[in-house]
This record gives sequence, C-alpha cells and structure tokens, in this order.
Amino acid sequence: MDERVASAIAHWEPRFTANGVQPADFARVTASIKKWPEWCAAWVALGSEHEHLGREALGQGRLRSGGEHLAQAAAYYHFAKFVFVEDVEQMKAAHRRAVSCHTDALPHLDPPGRKIELPFENGKLVAVIRTPYGDGPFPVVLMIPGLDSTKEELRSTEQTFLDRGLATFSVDGPGQGEAEYDVPIRGDWAPVAELLWASVAEQPDLDHDRLAVWGVSLGGYYSVRLTAALGDRAKAAVALAGPFNFGECWAGLPPLTRDTFRVRSGSHSDEEARAVADTLDLSSVTDDVTAPLLIVFGRQDRLIPWEQAVKVHEAVKGSELLMLEEANHGCADRSPWHRPRTADWLAEHLGGRVGDPAPTLESSRA
Repeated sequence: MDERVASAIAHWEPRFTANGVQPADFARVTASIKKWPEWCAAWVALGSEHEHLGREALGQGRLRSGGEHLAQAAAYYHFAKFVFVEDVEQMKAAHRRAVSCHTDALPHLDPPGRKIELPFENGKLVAVIRTPYGDGPFPVVLMIPGLDSTKEELRSTEQTFLDRGLATFSVDGPGQGEAEYDVPIRGDWAPVAELLWASVAEQPDLDHDRLAVWGVSLGGYYSVRLTAALGDRAKAAVALAGPFNFGECWAGLPPLTRDTFRVRSGSHSDEEARAVADTLDLSSVTDDVTAPLLIVFGRQDRLIPWEQAVKVHEAVKGSELLMLEEANHGCADRSPWHRPRTADWLAEHLGGRVGDPAPTLESSRA
C-alpha cells in the first residue's frame, strides 16, 4: 500500500462511515487498493453496485428503497473523486455519477429534497433544499461543505436538523462540488452570503428571518465568514473543525489535501496555492460576527491544529467552544458526542423542536 492510500485510510475512515459508507464496504474496497491511482476506480465499481440496486428498486416501484440506494451510491461516487485530482477526467466522471444518483434520489428521500441553481460569476452554485413534514415556512440551516466534501456528503447531518423541525439548504460554494470546475476557492464569502440570502428569501417554504449557518472543515471557516457578512440576518452559526487561518495550517497538511486545494483554487504550484491559503483568514471579520457561534473541534485533529479553534473562540466575543478531547478532524469519529448536541443548539436558537420527536408523515397529513 503506497503512502497516499495509507494516508487516506488513516485520515478518513470515520468520515466515510459516518456519512453513508457501510463499514464492511470500506474494509473491502480499501483492502483491494495498493496504489493511489487505483482509488477512484475501486470506489466507482462499488458505487455502481449500489446504483444498480437503486435503479432496480425504482423500476419496481420501491421508491423509498430506490432513494436510499441511490443516495448511498452518490456517497460512494463522491468518495471516489473527493481528493482524486491527479486524473481530472476520471474524477469528473465519478463526480457526474455522484450528482446524477443524488439528484434522482432526492424525490424519494425521507423527507424529500429539491435542487436549485444559482448563477454566480463565471459559473453557478447548486443547492439542495429539504424541509420537514408539515406546514412551513421553516427555520433553515445553510450547510457548507469543506475543501473535499460536497452537498452529496451531508445527508446524515441534514437528517439531525430535519428531525428537529429545521429545513436544510446544502450548497456547493466556490471551489466545491458542482462549482469547483468554474468558480475557484475564495477567502471572501461576502458576495456568496448575499446570493444565498436572496435565494433563501425566494423560497416560500423557508423562513429567512430564522436562518443559521453550519459548516464543516474548510466550511467551518466559510460559516464564520458567512455569519460575519450576514450580520444580524444570521441568528446562529456552527463552525465544525474550521481554521482561523488556513495558511497557518499549510505545512502540516497531507499532500493529497494540498494538491486538492491547489486544483480547486486554480493555482499552478504549491507556492501559489499557499499564497491563496493565506487569504483564508478570519482576522478581519471576527468583530462582525454578532450571532451566537458554536465552535466544535477535535483535539486530535491531524489536519487543522486544535489551537486554530481556540483562536476563533478568543476572537469572536461570546462564542462557545466544544472541544472533544479524543476526536479527529471533523469529529466524525465522535459523531454522537456532537451532532445531536449541535442540532439541539441550533433548534433552540431558531425555534425548532428540541426534545420532541418529529411527527410521522401520516400524522402530519392528519
């Protein structure tokens, strides 16, 4: 097994299994991969098996099962391409299949979802909206993925919010997912904030006066940026495993992560990418964060040093810091210790359900 495969397995196994990959599948696929160039194809092959189950179920009218299988296939295709930037065409092919499966799954999820496209600069940002059952408009959580994650990876986290009466608006921002080929990574998310605010306001089933922001990894940085740009329009925010200054983390990042950032920032060298990373800096905007901010971090994070979370906490007045002593990057290896708590915290700030089980579809129709 080469170093890049070993690094991917060591860093990401909890993240995969917390976000839609069966543990047995993870073990089976990674055991078959000896060299990094084999990574994408191996995951695509297994994704195809799950996609076949989904297409077969839909064809037989088993819509719930079809949606579940296709959403799982989308996760496998996503993890095939997530940092596979050395073969861009192979990466794009896997990404297309992830998007296709996720799109086809949306009407059959529980609760279902819909996609919207938002023109932005030289491309577009694509978002998925899911709302709880019942009558809206619903309080809404803007969900921001990280450097190598996309909206297709967020389904399990979405569910924790939906179960508490909160709608989710999961979006691929600049450098992410469906936007990553046309809109590069940027440190300043103020223009993105205005676009997302206007887009939420256009959705009749979303209550833009009860809006929160959640982001993971580099999305944790973006969540603070969004919250600062939105000002009092944001009612709460969560930054999960996000840096204060990404450039300060550069030397300790794995080569796969640095290469991914280089490609998605439109840089031509490691040095140029490092210069872009230095622009992902919160120091100029922390005083503009007026909404309650919860910072969640793992002290064993091997990508973003835990001291970065402390810097955010000290810079944002009134923020709360939940430091999980044994958790790794993104705290996926300790999901029960933060996901329900985060969802309850946001529900409390947005007027969602805290402590009450979500009504069933049948009862909501009664």
